[in-house]
Amino acid sequence: MEKHVVVIYPHPDDESFGAAGTIANFRQQGVPVTYLCGTLGEMGRNMGSPAFANRETLPQIRKEELTNACNVLDIELEMLGYRDKTIEFEDRMEIAKNLKGYLDKIKPSLVITHYPAYAVHPDHNALGAAAIEAVRLMDPENRPTVWAQAISKDFPQDLGEPDVTNDITDTFDKKFEAILAHKSQAMGVLVQHKQKQPEMDDLKEIAKQNLGKERFYIWKY
Repeated sequence: MEKHVVVIYPHPDDESFGAAGTIANFRQQGVPVTYLCGTLGEMGRNMGSPAFANRETLPQIRKEELTNACNVLDIELEMLGYRDKTIEFEDRMEIAKNLKGYLDKIKPSLVITHYPAYAVHPDHNALGAAAIEAVRLMDPENRPTVWAQAISKDFPQDLGEPDVTNDITDTFDKKFEAILAHKSQAMGVLVQHKQKQPEMDDLKEIAKQNLGKERFYIWKY
C-alpha cells in the first residue's frame, strides 16, 4: 500500500479527467492524496454550457470548482499559483525546486504527473517535466515512484504499452461526480464533437467508454 500520493497537474479538472478513478481507489484504501495544482486555468476557453462565466469571473469560479472536486475526491489541495498558459516560459529548475519543497515536506511514496512531450498542452508538458525533475533532485533512497500519464493520440506507438493500467469501473461514479464539479468545463469537454447535448445518463456512458481506464508509465531514473 502507498504511504501518501501526490498528484501534480497544471489545471483545475486535470485531476478529475486524468486520474480521479485512481485517486478514489487510493482513498478507499485509506491512502492520503494531495493535489498540487499549478494554475487556476484562468485562460481556459470554456465558460460553461450555457455560458455563466466571463474572463473576469472565471478564475474565482474555477478555484471554487477545484475546491468542490477535491472535496468530492476527499483529497488535500495545494494551489501553486502559477499563471495559466505560461508554465512553459517559467524557469523549469525553479519550479522543480518549489515542487521539491512540497515533496520533502509531504514525503509521498508515489507522484502522479503528466508525461512530458506526450500530454498535449504546453502547461501539461512543462509541469510534468518540472515534477519529474523535482523527484530527480531528491536523495535517491527517498525518491517516490513516478507515474507519468501520456494523453496524446500517438503515445502508445512511441512509448509502448503503459506500465500501469487501472480499470476504474468501481470508482467511475466518483470520477464522474468530480468531473461534474468543474461545471464551467465539464460539458464543453464531454460533449465536444456532438451535434447536441446528450442526456446525463448517455453522457456518463460516453465518458465511461472514453475515460474508464487510467494509464501511466513508471518513470525510469
